[in-house]
Amino acid sequence: MTNVSKRTFLHGMGLGLGALVLPQRVWSQESPIKVGTSMALSGPLASGGRQSQLALQMWAEDVNARGGLLGRKVEIVAYDDQGSPSQSPGIFSKLVDLDKVDLLIAPYGTVPAAAIMPFAKERRLLMIGHIGYQINSKAKHDMWFNNSPWSDAESWVGGFFRLGKSAGVKKVAFLASDQEFAQNILAGAKSLAKSAGFESVYEQSYPPSTVDFSAMIRAIRAAAPDMVFVGSYPADSTAIIRAVNEIGVGPNVKLFGGAMVGLQYASIMQSLGSQLNGVVNYTTYVPEKTMAFPGIKDFLDRFAKRAPAANVETLGYYVAPFAYASAQILERAVTATKSLKHDVLADYLRKNEISTLVGPIRWGADGEWANPRVVMVQFRDIKDGDLEQFRQEGKQVILEPQQFKTGNLIPFQQARRK
Repeated sequence: MTNVSKRTFLHGMGLGLGALVLPQRVWSQESPIKVGTSMALSGPLASGGRQSQLALQMWAEDVNARGGLLGRKVEIVAYDDQGSPSQSPGIFSKLVDLDKVDLLIAPYGTVPAAAIMPFAKERRLLMIGHIGYQINSKAKHDMWFNNSPWSDAESWVGGFFRLGKSAGVKKVAFLASDQEFAQNILAGAKSLAKSAGFESVYEQSYPPSTVDFSAMIRAIRAAAPDMVFVGSYPADSTAIIRAVNEIGVGPNVKLFGGAMVGLQYASIMQSLGSQLNGVVNYTTYVPEKTMAFPGIKDFLDRFAKRAPAANVETLGYYVAPFAYASAQILERAVTATKSLKHDVLADYLRKNEISTLVGPIRWGADGEWANPRVVMVQFRDIKDGDLEQFRQEGKQVILEPQQFKTGNLIPFQQARRK
């Protein structure tokens, strides 16, 4: 484990201490307020982890520029958990017992975050979640407040199946990775399909190591579905999209996508380019007018300028705003209660809606968003090799939910011909 100290953290952000030119500020004689977390700065989740790192540092700088919290300077204490559940519990024990942090933000990602929940519950620690799925489903910790725009499988992919029903879908094919997250989403998707009266004509779960999807895509084409639901991870998602473009899925398919992780990442979007056209998939934020929450454009503009020096993607739509908002949740609660006591802060969060740059958030009894708002977007008119196009409206058109909708579904094959 590598401690990301204040000096290391700033240097990693391209802000070596010699580069900082800040006005002199008189701080309280009390020690800084420490916010502890872990994130994947290496390993398979590092792309999101490094975005989180930059976003949290930006938040700390913003708060300190406004005078800190309770008149005290704020510091981030972070460790690299490598995205591993074997690392995160020990890290959080160290943060609490040795580093004596005041506040906590859960690790980025479902697996490392779920691993710390028994410790958080036993020690009665307030925990703010950050992009994870059903992390509290087993621990049932009453001081857990997730910051992810979903709660259960229906909230995640329900919009995809509502679109299918309105498009007249009768037959559906399922393709999913044989990993826990994808299988949980698949189970929910199958239940939604059954409720909608869809006939399942193909179902395949593939090993996570799969690299060639040509046989599966041919089998889907032979089954002649109206809709194809895919639950996949970044490498799989890329390979599946390429196989679809090479082989095709048949003329009847009106809807393709659903829960493909990776199609939110700038590098993958740029790599796939026009092959994305027509795909409908979940995401957390896109630059459509209906999602112009107060503060988010300013944050993303600043993030884009800082990203190259931090070696992270410049778009940052999927993860970075939620990392910043997780810290905002703590800031709002501390400011309102003038307290750092975890039970006091938890009580405030249970009773109040919190304004953040990803919109207003209120939590249910399980600590998940009371009003989930995963957006289903359709890629349209995407050109090859152009990352900047994804900053434009109309490239990822929001189809669901209704309050954020910016366009209607164009059937998959038709959208690919446009």
